[in-house]
Amino acid sequence: MSSLNASLAIALSGLTAEQGALEATTNNVANVNTPGYSRQVPNLVSSDPVVIDPLTLGTGVTLQSITSVRDPILESSIQQESQTQGQLGAQVSALQQTQVNFTTSTSDIGTEITNFFNSINQLSASPADLSVRQGVLTAADNLATSFNSTANNLTQQQTSLDQNVVETVGQINQLSQQIAQLNGQINRLQVTGESAGSFVDQRQQAIDQLSSLVDVSVIPSDNSLTLTTANGTPLVMGTQSFQLQTQPNPSGLHEVYAGGTNITSQITSGSLGGTLQVRDQQIPGIQNQLDTLAAGLANAVNGVQTAGFDLNGHAGTNLFNPPPAGGTGAAASLSVAITDPALIAASSDGTAGSNGNAEAMYALSNETSINGQTPTDYYSGVVFNVGNDVSNATAEQSASSQVLQQLNDQRASISGVSLDQEAANMVQYQNAYAASAQVVSTINTMMFDVLQMNVLNG
Repeated sequence: MSSLNASLAIALSGLTAEQGALEATTNNVANVNTPGYSRQVPNLVSSDPVVIDPLTLGTGVTLQSITSVRDPILESSIQQESQTQGQLGAQVSALQQTQVNFTTSTSDIGTEITNFFNSINQLSASPADLSVRQGVLTAADNLATSFNSTANNLTQQQTSLDQNVVETVGQINQLSQQIAQLNGQINRLQVTGESAGSFVDQRQQAIDQLSSLVDVSVIPSDNSLTLTTANGTPLVMGTQSFQLQTQPNPSGLHEVYAGGTNITSQITSGSLGGTLQVRDQQIPGIQNQLDTLAAGLANAVNGVQTAGFDLNGHAGTNLFNPPPAGGTGAAASLSVAITDPALIAASSDGTAGSNGNAEAMYALSNETSINGQTPTDYYSGVVFNVGNDVSNATAEQSASSQVLQQLNDQRASISGVSLDQEAANMVQYQNAYAASAQVVSTINTMMFDVLQMNVLNG
């Protein structure tokens, strides 16, 4: 009887182990379409044997654990590429919005510069014609309006990107808090020897999302992990999360703080890094170029205007209001200083029919007065640089997307669920379960027979 009881225990261990393996396979099949799910594998080990000299007898099988299949190195590569993808995605989106201000239209700055100098050219042909003079004022006003509109649009976009910064920091804080909570749940399960695969999958998904927002470094530890930004600012340590804050600077744009330290300039990756780069570097760079063009053009035109004589024979006054000292804000504030067309100084000698000064003003269109370039060429350079930035960022984003897709495909091949493989596993575990059940049935019959024999013998 004792040997039959041992055989029964072995068979029962097989039933229990194969049932657990079947449950793991069933869970894999149920989660085949669950985002971020990692395939679970049952780990079956032989139970500790019993030594009865001179024999060593097996005691069955044990379902030691159910583990999720993951590749830590691949996960790290995906996190790094997610940071790059997030950064480039934010840059491309923002730069495409910026580019809209410089696409060729009937009212862009380049067109209005051309229209303005064309009106001056017409004035040189009819210097005393008030309607032509009015056309010059209209063209000058359209030019100023175009500068104002473009500068204001850039400022509005910068404000919108600033709001994105605040929202992204909020998302980072939420994910950090979620990861800290998952760390606690995972630790509690693993300390007791239980499987925490589902929580680990959730944590990995949260880390992937966090990586797309900000540059993240993952430092694993026993049953937990620590997250920091690339510069070492802590985000998560075990079950504790550290919140980032945003505070407006004197210009009204929000800076990112961690524990009272401004880390804005240290954030370079993720969508937050890409947004900050466009907000703090690329848009201000374009604004500075427009200010340079507006101030240079206004000063050049005013210089010629004040050197001539108006229709009344008086010395000319500024056509444009003088730009601010240093040129900062010139594009946003550019405006026409006169409303009377007779005040345009087309004459070079004070006579009404003279067009010498008008010709001198028209000659500005071909003079390299804006940083060694003509006004049209300088503006074309601005447009080219914006388009080039969009093109380069888009190409890099496309390349990064392909790399990230390949990495995700590799992860799917390792951690993903294959229904064909799970079907084969299910048959394997089912057959083993059925065999163990048959052993139990056989031993049950044998034990009944033994009991019957004892009754008869008694």
